[in-house]
Amino acid sequence: MNITRYFPHYRKLLTLGLPIVLGQLGIVVMGFADTLMIGRHSTEELAASAFVNTIFTLMLIFGTGFASGITPVVGAMSGRGDSVGVGGTVRNSLVANVLLSVFVVAVMLALYPFLDRMGQPDELLPYARPYYLLQVASIPFIYLFSTYKQFAEGITDSRTGMWILLGGNVLNIIGNYVLIYGAWGFPALGLTGAGISTLVSRVVMFFVFVAIFHCTGKYQSYKEGYDKSAVSLSGMKRLFALGLPLGIQLALESSAWSLSAIMIGWLGAAELAGYQITVTLGNIGYMAYVGMGSAVAVQASRYNGRADYAGVRTTVTAGAHLLLLQALFVSVLLYSLRNVVPLWFTHDADVVKVVEMLIIPLIVYQFADAIQINYSNALRGLADVRALMFISMAAFYCLALPVAYLCGFSLQGGVVGVWMGFPVGLFTVAALFRWRFAVCLRRNKTLGTTPL
Repeated sequence: MNITRYFPHYRKLLTLGLPIVLGQLGIVVMGFADTLMIGRHSTEELAASAFVNTIFTLMLIFGTGFASGITPVVGAMSGRGDSVGVGGTVRNSLVANVLLSVFVVAVMLALYPFLDRMGQPDELLPYARPYYLLQVASIPFIYLFSTYKQFAEGITDSRTGMWILLGGNVLNIIGNYVLIYGAWGFPALGLTGAGISTLVSRVVMFFVFVAIFHCTGKYQSYKEGYDKSAVSLSGMKRLFALGLPLGIQLALESSAWSLSAIMIGWLGAAELAGYQITVTLGNIGYMAYVGMGSAVAVQASRYNGRADYAGVRTTVTAGAHLLLLQALFVSVLLYSLRNVVPLWFTHDADVVKVVEMLIIPLIVYQFADAIQINYSNALRGLADVRALMFISMAAFYCLALPVAYLCGFSLQGGVVGVWMGFPVGLFTVAALFRWRFAVCLRRNKTLGTTPL
């Protein structure tokens, strides 16, 4: 293999991807800060946040997945120099995400009365209820912020979203300190304070991106296209056709974690709190992979827009190399800190023991996670998104969840047994996504056209 031919693609992917990685890690820092500060306040509030976040994360990932449907459209148009089309796509995407957020908020509010029927310990509910409502209130702002962020990344500007996310994290951490513990004359609100701080930071991040797009000259040519365009029914249909399968695919994957967390909640509060800490650690790798995977999607869509299929293949292979290196680094880091990190969050011996048991299974699936993210984003860049949805449904619901229940309860493996469903699902989707990418690329080359 002539590795030198990948060097230009490494450079492009790193230039585009590293700011996205930093921004994604900023999201991890926000979750890390919440978990760390809440865990030091009380174990019950930490377990309550784990319960709420497993539900809320499903809706968050579905919405951000839907918003990512703009990437192949914007990337292909940008690759052809169509700034007016990009601006119109942004307008259509904003309207689509407003409609979706109204629907999702309604669903989340409909679930609220049933929180006490999900098998969780009764002592968690007084903490979980207000935190849940605050998370629901932030949904429209997350979805609309994601639209602007995906647009910027689609035109290869990944730095703006990075800086806004990092600024939002600083604001959230300060708010956590003030409102969880009661500093500077504010009352100590515990988990509710963390929810208020997170909501405020998400609102601020959205309005900052609005101001940058609409009130500065940074995106002038795209803003002109936005102003000249009207909401297009055909454009909306295309975004829903791309965004809904992407949102469902990510939601299926996330819901497997959510349902596993509910299973773990049946085992007790210590197991659920330990699960939350482990998931927070795992998100360090996941978000880093997602950041580089987003760069793969953008570059694949730009090559696809120019019908350069050799470029698509080479940039996706280069992305796999970089993501595997990331997985190796994350695995070494997790293993090195396995006995130290749990104590950052809590000194509850039962919770620490759960985290120490889960670190090795967490390391096992890092490489599968990296590869499945690379090829799922390659397929996103090629706008072949329906396959992602069906593969994820089969792998996680027909395989991973049954394995989790079998190992955790039927074979009495406890929390480690439930966790074993994750690597089974991830290794399966990694293999199937890679196979589908090869099929899709051959199809596009044969037809000589792109789907956009």
